[in-house]
Amino acid sequence: MNVQKTKGGVTAPAGFLAAGIHAGIKPAPVLDLALLASTHPGVMAGVFAQNRIVAAPVLLGRRQLKQHTGQAILVNSGNANSLTGSQGLSDAMEMRRLVSTALRLPVSSVFVGSTGVIGRPLPMSAIREAVPPLSRILSRSGHKPAAQAIMTTDTIHKEVALQAKIGKRMLTIGGMAKGSGMIHPNMATMLAYLTTDAAIAPRALQAALTRAVNDTFNCISVDGDSSTNDTVLCLANGRAGNPAIQMGTPQWEQFYTLLYDVCLSLSLQICQDGEGATKIVEIVVRGTKTNHEAKKIAQTIATSLLVKTAVFGEDPNWGRIVAAAGRAGVTFNPSKLWLAFNRTRVVENGQAVGGPGDRQAQRIMRKKRYVMTLSVGNKRGSARLWTTDLSYDYVKINASYTT
Repeated sequence: MNVQKTKGGVTAPAGFLAAGIHAGIKPAPVLDLALLASTHPGVMAGVFAQNRIVAAPVLLGRRQLKQHTGQAILVNSGNANSLTGSQGLSDAMEMRRLVSTALRLPVSSVFVGSTGVIGRPLPMSAIREAVPPLSRILSRSGHKPAAQAIMTTDTIHKEVALQAKIGKRMLTIGGMAKGSGMIHPNMATMLAYLTTDAAIAPRALQAALTRAVNDTFNCISVDGDSSTNDTVLCLANGRAGNPAIQMGTPQWEQFYTLLYDVCLSLSLQICQDGEGATKIVEIVVRGTKTNHEAKKIAQTIATSLLVKTAVFGEDPNWGRIVAAAGRAGVTFNPSKLWLAFNRTRVVENGQAVGGPGDRQAQRIMRKKRYVMTLSVGNKRGSARLWTTDLSYDYVKINASYTT
């Protein structure tokens, strides 16, 4: 399958429109309200936060998703509408009604999302005034303002669009995401909105999205925290005219691959824009009994403050990496362990290689991106995660986030 990059983000697939506007939730002239809509109703799939505390839009979205249908998504930034009680849920429902009225759609087909500071009521008067003009500027060129309007501490907007011929039709998947801090593998640790013109059965779309999220968004970590608002939604409107993709078919596997590529691109864009991040490190763990064990080790390494600060300082202090692996709660034989930076091994059979290897490892750590590979045995379990360094700027950004 030949995957090609195309322009347009979430509006690259046929039948999708988007817009972003300054509603007044944030100081002017920052964009803070985004609207995404399809010209035709479609199949909706979603994955939501696993945090025990979730925001009103997540509670509402979980209920709606049982119908597997959708046509529009309204997202605000600057306010999470989380821990806002019954008023928060009422405000989320009003956001749906505002879009329903403006676009003449069934209320049940409108999903909402929020991101920003937790515990503050939404400024609904500003949102009420902004939705009608926002709906009037929906267009195919509105993908960039929409992606900008969902940003919080992000320094760049994040979008991508890919297409491939599946069967006899060219299918396109577009996406936009926000995420910079509170990023850790616990579904999905940010907001992401995906669109496709593929015709696909509801169960098939949900299965593809769940698997893609587990393999991408759930494999990145910036700071070990996850949010109350985490959401990934995917809307498929069928405008490509292909026969509906079903589970267990070659077409489904190809669609999943295309969706995975879109999600991976957005995931790595989030890592690259991690608050204060200067480096992205791919962590590969091999040789465990199960993939789950490998992922536990990889997550422990990825979230270790000592490892992350060593990455920032370009210090090949591999003892921190090995020590993190040892406290992950997975049984392995230390004498079989080896560790490499890219292809340069610094530990072999549980002992330091020394010499030129350490000097080469330090040179590798000066790069913006590189791979750490840890093998703990000869079993078939493996995992791959991406993490960032921890810099001075992370503390500066988060020390006074609300003030």
